[in-house]
Amino acid sequence: MSHDGAGARSRHPQRSVMRSVTFLTAGVLAVPLLAGCGSEDTAGKPLAGQDIVPVARDLVADGGTLKWAVDAVPETLNTFQADADAGTTRIAQAVLPSMFRLDAAGRAVPNPAYLESAKVIETEPRQVVLYKLNQQAVWSDGREIGAADFVAQWRALSGKNSAYWTARNAGYDRIEKIERGASDLQVRVTFSRPYADWKSLFSPLYPKDVMGTPDAFNDGARRRLTVTAGPFKVDKVDPAAKDVVLTRNPRWWGRPAKLNEIVLHAVARDQRAVALADGSVDLADVDPADAERIGLAARGTTNPLQGSGRTSLTKLRSWALAHGFGSDRAGAGRAKLHRAIAEYLDEQQALRDVEVRKSLEPAYTQLALNGSAGPLADERVRRAVARAVDRKELARLVLTPLGLPAVPVGSHLALSGQAAYADSSDAVGDQDAKAAQALLAEAGWVPGGPVKAEKKGEKAAGSEGDHGKDKKEKEDKSDGGDDGAYIVGEDDKSGDGKPGDGKPGDGKSGGRDDGGDRHMAQEGKHGGVPGAYAPKGTAAPAAAPAGLLAKDGKALALRFVLPSGAGSETLNSVAERISAMLAPLGIRTTIIKVSDESYFKDHIASGDYDLALYSWPSSAFPATDDRPVYAKPVPAADGSLNVEQNYTRVGTDQVDQLFDQAVATLDEDEELSLIRKADSRIWAAAGSIPLYQRPQLVGARKNLVNAGAFGFQTPVYEDMGFLKKGARISPSPTK
Repeated sequence: MSHDGAGARSRHPQRSVMRSVTFLTAGVLAVPLLAGCGSEDTAGKPLAGQDIVPVARDLVADGGTLKWAVDAVPETLNTFQADADAGTTRIAQAVLPSMFRLDAAGRAVPNPAYLESAKVIETEPRQVVLYKLNQQAVWSDGREIGAADFVAQWRALSGKNSAYWTARNAGYDRIEKIERGASDLQVRVTFSRPYADWKSLFSPLYPKDVMGTPDAFNDGARRRLTVTAGPFKVDKVDPAAKDVVLTRNPRWWGRPAKLNEIVLHAVARDQRAVALADGSVDLADVDPADAERIGLAARGTTNPLQGSGRTSLTKLRSWALAHGFGSDRAGAGRAKLHRAIAEYLDEQQALRDVEVRKSLEPAYTQLALNGSAGPLADERVRRAVARAVDRKELARLVLTPLGLPAVPVGSHLALSGQAAYADSSDAVGDQDAKAAQALLAEAGWVPGGPVKAEKKGEKAAGSEGDHGKDKKEKEDKSDGGDDGAYIVGEDDKSGDGKPGDGKPGDGKSGGRDDGGDRHMAQEGKHGGVPGAYAPKGTAAPAAAPAGLLAKDGKALALRFVLPSGAGSETLNSVAERISAMLAPLGIRTTIIKVSDESYFKDHIASGDYDLALYSWPSSAFPATDDRPVYAKPVPAADGSLNVEQNYTRVGTDQVDQLFDQAVATLDEDEELSLIRKADSRIWAAAGSIPLYQRPQLVGARKNLVNAGAFGFQTPVYEDMGFLKKGARISPSPTK
């Protein structure tokens, strides 16, 4: 899970570790049987392909160092520990075996570097999978990869030995035994219970040196991996230099790595354009603002320093603000501002050697509706919110300015191109304001009803449920110094007793233009409702304005919690547009910005929000990886509610049963049918609304090839490198 843009998907690039451990009850849902619930292939194609400048290996120079930006030096090199992150995954892909990897459509395929074959050879009385390993596959110490490594990993991850501090054991807990096959190159895995997602196991595979003892597992592999088996090996982890250095593995039996080294260098998100310009990185995920800056460099940009030296300070400041300078630098004196702009222009010149490669991440952003308490505990209110939101408009808002396909995500459990994908959004219904109003009326929310006066000190808006102790104190501590809270849909100045004269999402019905949002500027400003914003803590009026909804003396008010850090502009734009879509229905939203550090722990995970935006990675194994995300919360022994990763607190017994059936069938068509049925029921419960696939924007040195925006596919590390001098790249049809 991650929230967009705040130093984060990149926390969810492939299969999330936390998902497998890395986000009320409606009863039996009457959901129409969708076409996508059958065994027919409705997966379609990925909405966007890779953008990696693919070239043949003979055009790639031998040698060189690739400097690749990451969010931070990983705390651990063990992907099965709770604090593993995207950097951990990237290292594991380059230095460790994986029996299966993802192809360009996000589907698991055998990895020929390690496997000759892997298949189910018996189903009765037990499921048995036979792995035939590549005859050349050896660890860096010369030992053959074999059954002993499979056994050690199974025992470490089975969950039977609590001395191993594992973050997940899904699938490994279903294994009964592992044996050597007819030869040392064969491994027989027998399951105690059928397991559909067996291809998810042993990817990555660690040597028995790491998995053999709790001490080695818990501590030994956190900062070093002395035994590896990939095209690269871990040379050193240097937290002081913020580097992880990977070098060629001399015992690699496959195609030799083109690069001498890959250096993973920690760079803050807001410093990546500068790092690309000064050469400290060659490859970096960037946010839309930096992508725009790189594009400006390619096209050239106006220089206010050219010509007369008497350029006005006003003109300099206007230019600085228009080109991404903060207000603190733009407010400097002429001399200081001249120096800053000159430095910026030097960086722009250097960025002409960089380009933006773009695709869509294997992840989607969703609107989360906390169903544990307050108005959203009523399924009808959640469904009304879902039907008020124009997902197509939100996809266009985020993706169209980037030149990416603006298609809403139709599934919680897969993305277009993946085998399990089917658009099941019909289970909740298309955007329809009248249908949403009818659902709210049925739930007892009426326009202009009486509202009880709030006691002094109470917040003006927020869920009426108690999402945690000392909620106000927590918000005040975690606000991050941003502009706090503001309210959309509270006041009516239209003169006709209605909240506004615009249609939901047309940009006229409410919202906010804070002038600093690049995406909103590209889409055009939207009008604000006069008096729609109030400082945090402003008391609500004694009665709801005529157009607002109320019930039992309470206004229909929702707290929309967002991160406030650098890179969160996209989420802010989306939240404002959603708020504008809800305002005409009489739903008041208060947008509250909190620090990035507290956003997940203190708000999402603890349930201290009504509405929120965050992202989940897609998975090639939804029956295993997605069950904790949508499982029905159950009371724990201590009286608390065990939500696993279901941070919306919305779940049903039927969804749980469908997941259980899907993971236990060995019929692939039946598994897909069950997954799609589960998804349609998740839609109907309206705990989360998938919005759009996340953009994947990567700044890359122009002569760097076979690297960039990988989309679904696992990178091929041995093919990455720099173009030979004199070699030419055929223009990409997508550019």
